Amino acid sequence: MQRENGREKKVAELIQKEVAGLLQRELRDPRLGMVTVNEVTVSRDYAFSDIYFTVLPEDSFEKVEFLLNEASGFFRSKLAKKLSMRTTPKLRFHYDSSLGEGARISSLIKKEKTNLCRTPRKKLEI
Repeated sequence: MQRENGREKKVAELIQKEVAGLLQRELRDPRLGMVTVNEVTVSRDYAFSDIYFTVLPEDSFEKVEFLLNEASGFFRSKLAKKLSMRTTPKLRFHYDSSLGEGARISSLIKKEKTNLCRTPRKKLEI
């Protein structure tokens, strides 16, 4: 895992804030659904920015990922006006499946707990 310096972290936070605001205020596409920006990472040379998002309903994530990547030029031009940098990073959108995986694992743990409670325990004899 790469180590982020302070500036990379600040740029990533600013990109996250601005992209989330643009999604909410300016991008009027009903096909997107409810998109949430979870995390943003920036490459060391600030050439690329990976944006991880979730969407409701989850079954449309492939279509939404395609639409967001198609609109990345729009986001990049809006970001260029906000960022005081020589170049604006190229934006790449990725679906963040970690929330769904977390819920799946949590349900498996809960199911296993109920199975353990139902099985009778043997008493140990000394």
